Amino acid sequence: MEHAFDRSSLGAFLRTRRSALQPEDVGLRRGPRRRAPGLRREEVAELCTMSADYFARLERGDGPQPSEQMVAAIARGLRLTPDERDHLFLLAGYRTAPRELRSAHVSPGLMRVMDGLAHQTAQIMGPLGETLVQTPPAVALLGPQTQYTGHARSAAYRWFTDPAARERYHPDEHGKNSRTNVALLREAVTRGGPGSAAADLADVLRRTSEEFARLWERHEVGLRWSETKRFLHPQVGELDLYCQLLLDPDQGQSLLVFTATPGTVSYEKLALLSVLGTDRFAADTQ
Repeated sequence: MEHAFDRSSLGAFLRTRRSALQPEDVGLRRGPRRRAPGLRREEVAELCTMSADYFARLERGDGPQPSEQMVAAIARGLRLTPDERDHLFLLAGYRTAPRELRSAHVSPGLMRVMDGLAHQTAQIMGPLGETLVQTPPAVALLGPQTQYTGHARSAAYRWFTDPAARERYHPDEHGKNSRTNVALLREAVTRGGPGSAAADLADVLRRTSEEFARLWERHEVGLRWSETKRFLHPQVGELDLYCQLLLDPDQGQSLLVFTATPGTVSYEKLALLSVLGTDRFAADTQ
């Protein structure tokens, strides 16, 4: 059964969700001159990476039907729960979110944690290594990783098919990273079974990467990412960082936070990258 685009109900739903969302929920400060309940349209539009005029038209009920990708961006920007996200898709005229967009939806709780880390080097990863959200400092450290589509959304796929994916990691780490990528994907295939997205990804990589196919035949499991990571950045050179991980078992998503020991050269370099990332983000939004 197809669902019609319900402009009026969509607008009402957006207005109520915006009113219920407080500045503190998204890492913003509540200024003394704020009178309206909830967030301003401009603030929500920025969270959803769309124009304030377009969001206002959707709220008024006279805007065009948003694309599925735009609906997914709104669901994330408004910090909707999975049930609220699916309701939003139905109001926008879609049966439900496509599998790729469902897996990219970050839970409100994890997004609240991410909002508090806006000036830290952090990013949220999906179950197959898809980078879902990055802070500006994380973009400065690792490069932009949220723009990929198809199999390339997976960091494991890019690791074995795109030489550029390895450039920011120290060469001494490459062999261990390859084995860990394969072991983690094998475990995901076992959990998901035949026909799963993990199984499809593994089949593609076995056909396209000799290195992956060779490591796949070793049947290694139980390998985990090390807490320490060595990077080779094109601007600041080598960095030795720690990677703390927070797992959301319900969504299969992970929050990664990169830190360095205070007083070390890596700490100074990471601080420099954080400033560069924030400055570049500010320049891009002006």
